[in-house]
Amino acid sequence: MTFGKIRLLEKFSRKILLLFLFALIPFTTFASSGNVPTIGPVRIEFILFGLVLLGVAIFHKHTFWVAIIGLTVILTFKLIFDPGFNFMEHMFGELPLREQFLDKEMRQGEWGIMLNLLGLLLGFAILSKIFEESRVPDILPNYLPDDWKGPFLLLAFVFIMSAFLDNIAAALIGGTIALVVFKNKVHIGYLAAIVAASNAGGAGSVVGDTTTTMMWIAGVSALDVLHAFVASIFAFAFFAWFGAHQQHKYQVIQKDSVSGIKIDWRRIAVVAMILVGAILSNILYDMPALGVWIALLLGALIIKIPWKEVPGSILGTVFLLCLVMCASMMPVEELPNASWGTSFALGLLSSVFDNIPLTKLCIDQGHYDWGLLAYAVGFGGSMIWFGSSAGVAITNKFPEGRNVVRWLKNGWHVAVAYVIGFFAMYLILGWHPTDNKEHKIINCPVPGCPMANHTEAALPPGTVDYHELTAQE
Repeated sequence: MTFGKIRLLEKFSRKILLLFLFALIPFTTFASSGNVPTIGPVRIEFILFGLVLLGVAIFHKHTFWVAIIGLTVILTFKLIFDPGFNFMEHMFGELPLREQFLDKEMRQGEWGIMLNLLGLLLGFAILSKIFEESRVPDILPNYLPDDWKGPFLLLAFVFIMSAFLDNIAAALIGGTIALVVFKNKVHIGYLAAIVAASNAGGAGSVVGDTTTTMMWIAGVSALDVLHAFVASIFAFAFFAWFGAHQQHKYQVIQKDSVSGIKIDWRRIAVVAMILVGAILSNILYDMPALGVWIALLLGALIIKIPWKEVPGSILGTVFLLCLVMCASMMPVEELPNASWGTSFALGLLSSVFDNIPLTKLCIDQGHYDWGLLAYAVGFGGSMIWFGSSAGVAITNKFPEGRNVVRWLKNGWHVAVAYVIGFFAMYLILGWHPTDNKEHKIINCPVPGCPMANHTEAALPPGTVDYHELTAQE
């Protein structure tokens, strides 16, 4: 980076910082009491976070700096104006870190989510490069149809793969294949479809998406998430058809692979080790990133690991971590009551509000239909590139995807597919809230929870809405 560019970035960051600080000045007039400042019923934290997201959308070439400055402003606001906020407790909980490391059930604070995200985004960036170097993508044109069905089948492959793997890995592998079979010309609408396929495929599987894994860790049954596939299949049928036709019109799939290609089976073995390591570590320790990096270190004994992929992924990774950290500081008590309408709205919100912290807020609140919510926050994040970790990861490989306007314009079919999938599932299955580890539908033990005094006899028959339950008090 030249000295001139560095000065330009510094000048730009100062302007953004001044903008945020200027916006913060009038909020101090609401801080005369010991309460957190608000404008009407809206907490200031939400307004500041909205400004961060607006900055990301407008200044898509400087998203890293917008996220860094936004986190600084929100954290400063919380430390000054929120008397109940303790940063160390927010990050690391109240228990000693040693006990949290040894016992996953005692894990508290945000450090686990942040560390896991960091490890997954960087580790899977290396995995995608290893997969590319295995030469498997080079031979796939022999097995994919030459017309629009070729890109359609690739999306189906990503969808199926994401049900068993993390959606970040599925999106990156799908993007790596697309780069090869479409000769480095991938339409942004198809890029959005790859992200959507990875998120849709993982929505109904507790090992297929970070959000569903979080629900599973929080005590939600795997069967209570499984029915999200109903919505995912309806959505996939819509966006995959349009995305495949966009890509075929933009760049046809190459007819034949280069002759004489030899697959590097050692690299395929390392890719398999990484994926298996992620799944096992997730099941045993609730930390799939740990398994990824153990497998990478073991793989270094077999092949040359492309560590050079890490620097190229740092900016995108730090960007997502900043957004997740900002979202984690939003007041959970301000969320609406759990219902199908709230789930639908949260899916729309997840397009700009990363789905990982959004899911955490919902788990803390409890009493959701977890399958409907899993689809909403998982697939809903596909509508804008920074709405999910898969989108952030794939735009490290395709920087042109960071233009929010182009993503929305070319990936319109993803937003429409979200609506189709959600209401298809709701009309077929209805709304059925279930338990998690902390919150129970019957006599919830969480202090202050509206469900605390409800007994099974008091529950209305048939499909139960949260508002119906709380209205009985």
